[in-house]
Amino acid sequence: MKYVVLLGDGMADWDIESLGGKTPLAYAKTPHMDRIAREGTLGLIDTVPRGLKPGSDVAILSVLGYDPAVCYTGRGPLEAASMGVRLEPGDLAFRCNLVTLGDWADPVMADFTAGHISSDEAREIIRDLDRRMGTQTLKFYPGVGYRHLLVWKGGGPEVETTPPHDITGQATAGYLPTGKGADDVIGVMLRSREILKDHPVNRERAGAGKKQATSVWLWGQGGKPAMEPLSEKYGLRGGMISAVDLLNGLGVYAGLEILKVPGATGYIDTNYVGKAEKVLEALGEKDFVFVHVEAPDEMGHEGNLEGKVKAIEDFDEKVVGTVLRGIGRHVDYRVLVLSDHPTPIAKKTHTAEPSPFAVLSSRQAENVRGAAGYSEEEARRGGIVVTPGCRLMEGFIRDWRRFIEDRRR
Repeated sequence: MKYVVLLGDGMADWDIESLGGKTPLAYAKTPHMDRIAREGTLGLIDTVPRGLKPGSDVAILSVLGYDPAVCYTGRGPLEAASMGVRLEPGDLAFRCNLVTLGDWADPVMADFTAGHISSDEAREIIRDLDRRMGTQTLKFYPGVGYRHLLVWKGGGPEVETTPPHDITGQATAGYLPTGKGADDVIGVMLRSREILKDHPVNRERAGAGKKQATSVWLWGQGGKPAMEPLSEKYGLRGGMISAVDLLNGLGVYAGLEILKVPGATGYIDTNYVGKAEKVLEALGEKDFVFVHVEAPDEMGHEGNLEGKVKAIEDFDEKVVGTVLRGIGRHVDYRVLVLSDHPTPIAKKTHTAEPSPFAVLSSRQAENVRGAAGYSEEEARRGGIVVTPGCRLMEGFIRDWRRFIEDRRR
């Protein structure tokens, strides 16, 4: 049996009046996901336990079969694993965004991506920040695009932080870190503003009419989590395909090989077909492949309705379609397609309600037919809800038919 997970980050949404009261997922042309829903099994997965903030870190832990209420420590340590940064006991890893803030006196979160700054530009900035601010206690590490890492060695502050994508267009003063050591964290952010004010990369971006990286924003901190690798739990050889460090870090802790795809950007211009072709290539020697596409989530954060519909359609045709057309050469397979959480256009950030999933098995007896297509409304109508969401992976790998029958009773 071959197992494939195809995850369109943040695909789920709310009804939108300009789309005739449909969600982007229901409005988009998605014949391949519709086929999986019609011929396979459609339901809802509840990925965010009560009390935890909705985000891909929590939600995709659930999708992979881990209970976030037990093993989630923060986004930072997951991204550290992807970057090969070893955390010692007591170390805190912070996600470090390069962001665009407004007026110095009362700064607004103008852009949590610094205008989707390139990795090369960002690398130069992060290395300069480390050279000028790094100490035996603080170390900056460059990542991808606007997403980077700060490690606080040997026991850091005990603070509450806010994801910058949750406060787009809002004044940041009410969302600064709070708690023990908050002044130290805020101090790092303020010092970065001084350094970046006249940075050469920002001068060039300003001259080109692009948004500048005016500050770092620290959030998502945590220590090293304890997770049993899927390779040990299920005896599988697996791989992870994603452009972002968060997913690759989850893959490292889950015991999955990180499979790189040229042109994978974590944005709407990513190499969709390349990711799907890498799946088919990897299935020659692996049992399990997880594919993550960030583009629908990014479009949701931007409030870009046209872009989100396009990202969903590209995901369906170039990823889901390519995999379905090629996987038939494997004798037995199950394909799971899903959204990890909604990223509503109207809200520009994540929400916690359940998202649709669909599973197609080559074993016809495992499929529960009846859905008209793949959408939030069709998934709600079907009545299958997996909660907590971390139970889905066990059923997907072990005994899918029995798992679904138990939830239909």
